[in-house]
Amino acid sequence: MKQNQLWGYRRPDGRVGIRNHVLILPTIVCATQAAKNVTDLVQGTVSFIHQHGCAQVGVDYDQTFRTYVGMATNPNVYGVVVMGLGCETHQGRSVAAEIAKCGKPVELVSIQDHSGTLGATAEAARVASQMVQDASALVRVPFDISELIVATECGGSDACSGLSANPAVGFVSDMIVDRGGTAILAETTELIGAEHLLANRAVDERVAKKVYQVIEAMENRAIMMGVDIRTGNPSPGNRKGGLTTLEEKSLGAATKAGTRQLQELIDYAQMPTKKGLVWMDTPGQDIEQLTGMIAGGAQVVLFTSGRGTPTGSPIAPVIKIATNTPMFEKMRENMDVNAGKIVEGSESLESVGQRIFDEIMLTTAGKLTKSEILKQHDFGIWRIGPTF
Repeated sequence: MKQNQLWGYRRPDGRVGIRNHVLILPTIVCATQAAKNVTDLVQGTVSFIHQHGCAQVGVDYDQTFRTYVGMATNPNVYGVVVMGLGCETHQGRSVAAEIAKCGKPVELVSIQDHSGTLGATAEAARVASQMVQDASALVRVPFDISELIVATECGGSDACSGLSANPAVGFVSDMIVDRGGTAILAETTELIGAEHLLANRAVDERVAKKVYQVIEAMENRAIMMGVDIRTGNPSPGNRKGGLTTLEEKSLGAATKAGTRQLQELIDYAQMPTKKGLVWMDTPGQDIEQLTGMIAGGAQVVLFTSGRGTPTGSPIAPVIKIATNTPMFEKMRENMDVNAGKIVEGSESLESVGQRIFDEIMLTTAGKLTKSEILKQHDFGIWRIGPTF
């Protein structure tokens, strides 16, 4: 396989997916069980459970709406069946209309308009079945790695994270950027104390200034609540794994960004507007940041862990990278790559980085990740304010 040529599904908006899902999108918590019923009935469909969709206002409403639309318009999705209740704040018809702008197939099913759960499930299953068949007729086409958006994340970190898996992912980030692609760095909470390292690499003064602004805003949210971020970060598992301070954790987390210039900072669930290294402003909570980056268009995720985690996504394959060999051996059914050999001295950072890059190539070609095989369909939206 050529290092720059991949194979995927070209979408009507010009973007390319490496998976070909039909998404059953519940716009309200009340519709999540009906959506799950459809995925149980129709092979080739995916969905997720969540608690959002009603009684949200202002920026919180906007962010949830943007996340719904971003998940649906992610190029790994062929078509969407939007399932709503009918009386919720995030109206299914509004979400469906916004998704339709990208040109992919979209249908709306309302539980109240289809005589309840059973009627809505039957109608959504009927529509989804046809979409799946249509999707199966598509053939992969070649595309360049410059069209790839790779999300990076660390969860359940330990003392080895900043020495092995995270810098190896940083090496891959540089490889992606050098080939014209995009790498997303997230976890604003877990960059506190290392923000100056990224500001120094900003493409211009405006981006450098924004680095400090997003860090300050994250800290101020905690102050307004009367709490200290450090009471939850590092987590108990982080501390048991050998991390002592948030700054120590941040210095390790920042190595996932590699060494290239920081091109821009984007909001949660926003699509990058530039190629290269991009920082998305997300919380440190694993599922919420994962969701944000995928809603922002990432087709594949690199997820490092020292303590071990089964985390995955219904939309994008998540490549799990172990920071140490004992955990990799203990959780082989969840982990895809072992970076622990760097710590052991039996393999170089560059060698492990190349193995991770090769895993991305295989995954884009259709190889299933461990989280995909286990149907680990995690989803969660960063909540800004209270529910009213």
